[in-house]
Amino acid sequence: MTKALFITHTAAPSGAELATLRLAIALRDNGSGDTGRRVDVSVACAQGGPVVDRMREAGLETIILPNTFDSRAVTVRSRSLRRLILGFFGLAKIGWSAGATARATGATVLVAGSTKALVIGAVAARRAGIPLVWQVHDRISAEYFGGLLASVVRGLGWVFSRGYIANSRSTMSTLFAWHRATLVAYPGVEPSRLPDHVSQRRPSETVVVAVGRLTPWKGQDVFLRALADTTVRPQCVYLVGGTFFGEEAFRESLERLAHELDLPVIFTGHVDHPDAYMRHADILVHCSVIPEPFGQVVVEGMNAGCAVIASGPGGPTEIVESGINGLLVDGGDQEQLTAALNTLIGDRELRRRLSAAGRRRATHFDIAESARDIASFLDTVSATPERKRAAHG
Repeated sequence: MTKALFITHTAAPSGAELATLRLAIALRDNGSGDTGRRVDVSVACAQGGPVVDRMREAGLETIILPNTFDSRAVTVRSRSLRRLILGFFGLAKIGWSAGATARATGATVLVAGSTKALVIGAVAARRAGIPLVWQVHDRISAEYFGGLLASVVRGLGWVFSRGYIANSRSTMSTLFAWHRATLVAYPGVEPSRLPDHVSQRRPSETVVVAVGRLTPWKGQDVFLRALADTTVRPQCVYLVGGTFFGEEAFRESLERLAHELDLPVIFTGHVDHPDAYMRHADILVHCSVIPEPFGQVVVEGMNAGCAVIASGPGGPTEIVESGINGLLVDGGDQEQLTAALNTLIGDRELRRRLSAAGRRRATHFDIAESARDIASFLDTVSATPERKRAAHG
């Protein structure tokens, strides 16, 4: 049986960590690949926090790795070489502890769920003598990391990982995958089994929602300016999301901007289950200004019954067929976003058609299917020569 130990560097409820939570539960409940082997799942996290609490509530074996290192002090945009080097060694030290945890849990494969977890996992895999799979949630590109650091991260991934699980074809295209096992597995959602979305409202009563961490690259400032130029302003706008990485000043700037533009915006802060807001809304807007690795919220909005506007390029272009099950705009293009909002706010029947088609499209991103694909992949990567001979014996 495959025993997978997932490694995360943070327990903040951000996209990658929540995706890991959903996947770990689905692997435990549904994960059996073509081999028919079940995947036993545990999680090792470098710090405690909300996601660790939710994992334990779900009955997942979750270990907090002992350390005194604050990984939040090191970011990919840090300009201090000294800080990056110290951060690398701090993560490597956690990796030594993670290797002992892997041995103690009987893990047969490690799965690193972030770039920082990749460093932890590289050391842990060597100590435990088991393969490392890098589950890549970020595009390893200059927009996110800068040119030099992106090349370093790609190199680290290739040297230390046996294989990659990427959350989109767009993300996979940013990796150096020569002679490595690869799998594109979209972060899944549970298909909606609730009654149909509320009937789309009249233009002047429209409710719009944007869900995501409040950070400049998510483009909420562009969204607010685009809203200010619409022909008919929506009745209510929800900005659902918190700040986790020292970006509180950006939220304050958004609040000032919404006030200056006299927009009916409600800032909810972080919400554990934002689907209630999406089910209440007519339109969901995804507005990232640089290519999104995947765009889980786009699928979640479709699943909830919203008519969706999403920004490309990147992962959303693998989800949305513009004009069929949503609308696509170029990320950061305020005029295009205003035009898309005008189109949807003003056309109630179009919103209904896109909502219905979007819900059908969301069924293609079932978490159970992703879990089965990943279970089979992990089983293959973790197979020792002895296990391979037994499987074919």
